[in-house]
Amino acid sequence: MKNGLTYKDAGVDIDAGNALVEAIKPLAKATSRTGSDASLGGFGAFFDLKAAGFKDPVLVATTDGVGTKLLVAQAVNKHRTIGIDLVAMSVNDLVVQGAEPLLFLDYFATGKLDVAAAREVIAGIAEGCKIAGCALVGGETAEMPGMYAPGHYDLAGFAIGAVEREQALTGASVNPGDIILGLASSGFHSNGYSLVRRVVEKSGHGFDSPAPFARIGTLADSLLTPTRIYVKSCLAAIRAGHIKALAHITGGGFVDNVPRVLPDGVGADIDAGAIALPPMMKWIAKMGGIESAELARTFNCGVGMVAVVSPEKADDATKLLTDHGETVMRIGMVVSRGSEPRVKMLNLDRWLD
Repeated sequence: MKNGLTYKDAGVDIDAGNALVEAIKPLAKATSRTGSDASLGGFGAFFDLKAAGFKDPVLVATTDGVGTKLLVAQAVNKHRTIGIDLVAMSVNDLVVQGAEPLLFLDYFATGKLDVAAAREVIAGIAEGCKIAGCALVGGETAEMPGMYAPGHYDLAGFAIGAVEREQALTGASVNPGDIILGLASSGFHSNGYSLVRRVVEKSGHGFDSPAPFARIGTLADSLLTPTRIYVKSCLAAIRAGHIKALAHITGGGFVDNVPRVLPDGVGADIDAGAIALPPMMKWIAKMGGIESAELARTFNCGVGMVAVVSPEKADDATKLLTDHGETVMRIGMVVSRGSEPRVKMLNLDRWLD
């Protein structure tokens, strides 16, 4: 039949997809590391664990997304930092197991492919991979007309890491009396944005309005601050023998995430008074009338990673993590506790004074 329909007529532009692949090949190549050549174009990616120096490795795999933080980026047409977020959410989950991130893959889905915007996202992914020390080895770009509103896209990330079998972090050695350290976050990271966006909408501010809690920049600039990647600092502390357990503080805050790395029979007392609630979170809490207890189970509240250390290692761990660029706070202690709640937040009233 003459003038028959084509895939492009149906809304899928294969040429645009190929153009994106060519545009991002140099970005992926820049993330190459020992064990991987970080090339794109094949059906899969090889990784040589022996070449990477592992002797008796256990593989660890994670997957995550960025949530509705994407809608902030899409609203202001700023896409670069979202890619860093995507990497951070998965590689931070790897390091809490003691694993070194090795490989990263992404899934980018949209209704109509905007090559420029997609390239910005993937440039951020490559930047995040370089920060974490893992190779961007592939991914999938799916153009699905009718699935997404114009200008919208969704992301998912997949990370694979490895840890020597005897060095895996399980939390089994955590005991009452151990010290809980908090590593400062860079902002909201990539959790709680459904509530953040609701509060911003109610406040009457636009994302392009000046940030009411900062001297410079727009509200979107602050909200799009990328998730901090804790991989290199935490790996250094793990390999120095300072760390008993790590908890990535994501959705669920302290209340839901810290218990995930505690053995039965123990809990955690966390002193909110030792944690400086970031100005952007204070503003969101005030505008939304959000209670401190809700903050503690929704946001990271200024602490993106928690480390559990023995009392005799606390000072050494703090120094090493600080030397690697972290801001470290002593925020609590492990206690004997066999019943709920596993985590008690103390002095919550200090946050909203």
